[in-house]
Amino acid sequence: MKIHKLTLAVAAACTLSPSFTIAQETDSQTNKKEIETIIVSSTKRSTTLQEIPFSVNAQTSADIERSGSNNLEDVSRNIAGLSIQNLGPGQSQVAIRGVSAGQIVRDQPGVKEQVGIYLDESVISLSLFTPDIDLYDLNRIETLRGPQGTLFGSGSIGGTVRYITNQPQLSSFEGSLELNAHSVTDGGLGGHVKGMVNAPLSDTAAIRGVFYTTEYAGFIDALGENNSRKEDINDGSRTGGRVAIKWQPTDNISITPRLVFQKLSVNGFNRDEIYNLFANPFTTERPAIKLKEREQYLLLDEGFEDETLIADITSEWNADFADVTFVYSYTDRDILVSRDVSALSGSVSLDLGLADAAVKLPSNLRDSTKVKQDTYELRFASNKDSQFEWLVGGFYSDTQRNYSQRLPTPGYDQFTDAALGDGTAESVSNGFEADSPYNARLPYDLSQLSIFGEASYQASDKLKVTFGSRYYDYEETRSFKTGGLFSNSDEQTDSTASDGFNSRIIASYQIDQQISLNAQVSQGFRLGGVNDPLNETLCNEQDSAVFGGFQDYDDEKLTNYEVGFKAKKSFWTANVALFHTQIDGLQVTLDAGSCSSRISFNVPDSHTTGVEFEFESQATDYLNLSLAGSYISAEFDSTILDSNGEVIGGVKKGNRLASVPELQLAFAGTYDLPTSLFGSDATYLNASLQYVGDRITQPSDQVAGAGVFSLGVPYAGASGNEETEVDLTLDAYQTLNINAGFLYDDWDVLVYINNITDENTKLSFDRERGGRARLAYRVGQPRTIGITLRKSFY
Repeated sequence: MKIHKLTLAVAAACTLSPSFTIAQETDSQTNKKEIETIIVSSTKRSTTLQEIPFSVNAQTSADIERSGSNNLEDVSRNIAGLSIQNLGPGQSQVAIRGVSAGQIVRDQPGVKEQVGIYLDESVISLSLFTPDIDLYDLNRIETLRGPQGTLFGSGSIGGTVRYITNQPQLSSFEGSLELNAHSVTDGGLGGHVKGMVNAPLSDTAAIRGVFYTTEYAGFIDALGENNSRKEDINDGSRTGGRVAIKWQPTDNISITPRLVFQKLSVNGFNRDEIYNLFANPFTTERPAIKLKEREQYLLLDEGFEDETLIADITSEWNADFADVTFVYSYTDRDILVSRDVSALSGSVSLDLGLADAAVKLPSNLRDSTKVKQDTYELRFASNKDSQFEWLVGGFYSDTQRNYSQRLPTPGYDQFTDAALGDGTAESVSNGFEADSPYNARLPYDLSQLSIFGEASYQASDKLKVTFGSRYYDYEETRSFKTGGLFSNSDEQTDSTASDGFNSRIIASYQIDQQISLNAQVSQGFRLGGVNDPLNETLCNEQDSAVFGGFQDYDDEKLTNYEVGFKAKKSFWTANVALFHTQIDGLQVTLDAGSCSSRISFNVPDSHTTGVEFEFESQATDYLNLSLAGSYISAEFDSTILDSNGEVIGGVKKGNRLASVPELQLAFAGTYDLPTSLFGSDATYLNASLQYVGDRITQPSDQVAGAGVFSLGVPYAGASGNEETEVDLTLDAYQTLNINAGFLYDDWDVLVYINNITDENTKLSFDRERGGRARLAYRVGQPRTIGITLRKSFY
């Protein structure tokens, strides 16, 4: 997709964003606002953003508010090198700098995340199901690019994202309220209510509470049997909050317990279907249907529910010998994904020769994930003003994760026995309930112990060198039991373990007070695991031969080579980094076609090479401009062949890695009007344009002919030879957003239009049973018009 001249003109007029926050200081001679100095804690010490000796982005609360961002996906469009693959609220996959294994889907519970997500000091990332944390009352979001294996451990091989919340304040009472209402083009209405209160409890204690409730506007319509139609089926709600109490009995001791809770409920998915077994243009014995944009076909309602509880405590002691920090975090999550897989079950029934009535039975796949996790971290950091600084610590986590699948399909056993013989359904049930042709139960027990340290030495006035390393010891045990006609009736227990070191060395050279150069070599890792056995009863001969040889997969390891510079003057900043990462054992995820399974395996060698840049300028007294972007070349350096010498799933030397665009740009401008409008104390206008280059969902999408799908068996008058051709390269897209803000004493009013051109952005490609059952795109939100009111209390 080409960038239109109109949007280029807008971009040129008001270019976007690492941070378009209004500065807090002004130059005494010019009266021009200076670029704000941002304090971050990316090295587990507080320092300015420009002093961090590697590539970090910080989006402040003002940045988030002015851009109208409501979730991490919105924020990511303004951050160079960060990309989000959206599978619905609470179901996003994060990648940094092109380090991606392809789309991870719900029924791959053993796959680990490649980007670590933290809420302050507590790790909250969980592969696909990273909580969709509300952004209200955040201090900032820090994005640490490149492997963070030294300080943050496994799951941060691509980088780390940290939500930093505002802490309870002992000295003052304050509060805030935010109200929003919006309308989605060809969709529904949405909005939210959010509030915060901070209250001192005594001279040594304070409490801070945040509450929010959000209504999501749906924009996908679902067709159904007998010409039925349901509109805006992917609407939903999110309710939650957090309460923290800070107790500071002495000047050098503070203890902050906190409770975070959230319930997310969505009634459908952002799936734009182009083919469905029951809705396609080839049938003659049932209505021939050509699905339109933002439509899907359902026999059953779908949904996603996620209840999250996080209880943590952070204790800090500023002792004479060091700063001591202890963090304990407990997470309890209950996730249910309810999908209509009638088309999948129907396609299997066709293969098995069951009656037509069995093919059309409504079938509900229920994926359930229950997680309980305890994490502990204790660290010591030097606090003396010295040439030598150090930090040492230990980390331990214990995770119990119970994953299960059920496929309730009332009446299915009767058809099974009629076609395959009496007693067949019972004989393959393996103890699971009746009328559920597939069942699985997978309890996981995961534990990890790490010891880490980092030391910095100021070798001269200009040169500082940092070295860090982390030792990890990891164990995973998984049981696997299945039953039902679509399963192998497996029952087994597998274990995997790994240990090793990850290190990094950084050199930072301060040319003057405003400009620094940095270089580093750093390592990261992602833990391996065990694949679920293929559903052999569903596999055709070819898919069984190609994908049947992959059982467990090893750790993924990465070495990052990076150079960059950072510059900050009064009225502008510039941060640039060049990097090359060598990935050893990249864990690639592929759809195993007709088997209705997905497998992961290691690719010996891959790499990503690129540049990322962020510029910001207070161009005039009233105009702030910014530009952020990245260009990344991410490719396989190895070829994987099957026993017949054929390339498996597009994993061929020179082919690109999945999910991440080569080019990503973000432009923005904020103009503070010299004369306020509508009686406001101040008025500003903001425009932003985000450009995301083309991508693929998984490596096999770049194979010649991969976009041609056929049913393979006759059904409802279709011969089974008909083909649906899909362009599996996800088009580049751009979104243009504008808003106007009006500030009144303690009230703010924001009026906005997001996705002005109403782009139907294709975020990922979804294929059910290798495309034999369903083909669809995951798409972004249409044009949205809204208003936000904010009030502060003191």
